[in-house]
Amino acid sequence: MIWNETKECMSREEMRVLQSARLIKTVDRVYHSVPFYRRKMQNIGIEPGDIRGIEDLPKLPFTTKADLRDNYPFGLFAVPQSEIVHPAERQERRP
Repeated sequence: MIWNETKECMSREEMRVLQSARLIKTVDRVYHSVPFYRRKMQNIGIEPGDIRGIEDLPKLPFTTKADLRDNYPFGLFAVPQSEIVHPAERQERRP
């Protein structure tokens, strides 16, 4: 059963292009929104412009279990806490 034919049946090249675009967007967002990831990338000399596609994935630093522990519970948010809404609350806010 095919749920999303466009995505599930795309060629390898189309998939590479889509994944690369999403990676570039994600790296840019975390670099500019999450101080932890910005520092981690700066420590190894990486900036968002250095990531041009999935072929650059090995350039990015790993996030370790210790990193997650050290930044728990709020240190890896990409938006202010005031913008984070529980899914149930989101349903209630809809008109």
